[in-house]
Amino acid sequence: MPITNLTGVSDEVLQATITAYQEESYAGEKLLSGTGLVSGNPNINKDTETYVGQVRWHKVIDPTINVASLSDTTAGTQTTFSADYLKYVKNVRTVGTGQVNLKDMISQQNALARFGANIAQFRARDEHANIMAVLKGVAISEALNGAGAGSGSTGLGGQTFDNDPASKRYGFYVDLGAKTIVDTSSTVAGAARAEGFLKAFGMAFKDYEPDFAYLLASPQTMAALRSANLVDQTTVTEGNVTFNTIFGGKFRLIQTRATQALSSAELTKINTGAGVDIAGTACTFIVLPGAIAIEPLTIDVPTEIGRTPGAYKGAGSTEIWNRWGRVVMPVGYDWQGSEDKFPSDAEYAYAVESATPKALTSVTNGVASTNGTWVRKASSALNLGILPIFHTPL
Repeated sequence: MPITNLTGVSDEVLQATITAYQEESYAGEKLLSGTGLVSGNPNINKDTETYVGQVRWHKVIDPTINVASLSDTTAGTQTTFSADYLKYVKNVRTVGTGQVNLKDMISQQNALARFGANIAQFRARDEHANIMAVLKGVAISEALNGAGAGSGSTGLGGQTFDNDPASKRYGFYVDLGAKTIVDTSSTVAGAARAEGFLKAFGMAFKDYEPDFAYLLASPQTMAALRSANLVDQTTVTEGNVTFNTIFGGKFRLIQTRATQALSSAELTKINTGAGVDIAGTACTFIVLPGAIAIEPLTIDVPTEIGRTPGAYKGAGSTEIWNRWGRVVMPVGYDWQGSEDKFPSDAEYAYAVESATPKALTSVTNGVASTNGTWVRKASSALNLGILPIFHTPL
């Protein structure tokens, strides 16, 4: 006879004759953690005393070339150069559960053991959520560059084939407007159906186009690529991850249904800026290898078990808590968000209005003097690795 909702074990399904449990498979969106778009960065100092830290690097030297003279005694102009830094923020997460100590006798199922066996899955999903939030935060930052006037100069839109990649008035994104990421028209065939993101890739990286990149492909995008017969027969394996590819391995497809687009409210807010409006309402990311640096933090007590023997009239209770931390940092960007707490995923994608971090939809001044929480600090956009492509949904 089935027994359900028994006090103290209501989270289990009990039967008079108990058989073995079968685990339900995780069916969340495919994870970005563990893929090649993530890398470590040994220059990140994880042992700083505050919530933030800095990574230094040498800026590109722009030489002053003098024309020698045998008659003009004027001294030549010396070349000057400098170093700069990128600011990063630490992040710590916790997860825990508990149970009555005598519960096992009734349910024949050790909840703490089952919970502990899933910690790795929890941490991977949390890292994936961090990565998606950072990608969105970078997209917001670059959209504000092109559509707003955050730096005091009116934005000039996204990347083109001939814009100056050193100008931050051009956001590092491509707006395809009414075009889709993959053309599904019956009159277009073969590689021409991928013209949208092929052009976007060329506009962004120009003559520095990398050997390969990762394309975050939604189920609709994958279906369109397959229907165009563009998916390569040969796959590419990195570690334990196998990727479908297109164009002879040029793009490695990360299949995920994770939401990449900004919300309609966020796009509306961005388009209130003085720059060039973004017409595409969907978003697909092309990401270069190692474009996001992740370094784990050292947690003093990563796993802790606590017992309260007198709880539940002496039956006792046990809690288990797991803690982890990491630094998540997009290459070429400086953290401008809060420096006195660990950020949530939402805060990775905030805007900063008059030095105050807030949700983009809470900005009130028409995105003037507003930037993202990740501010581009690389001298040239060609050093960046996260390319948002705005387009019409498939």
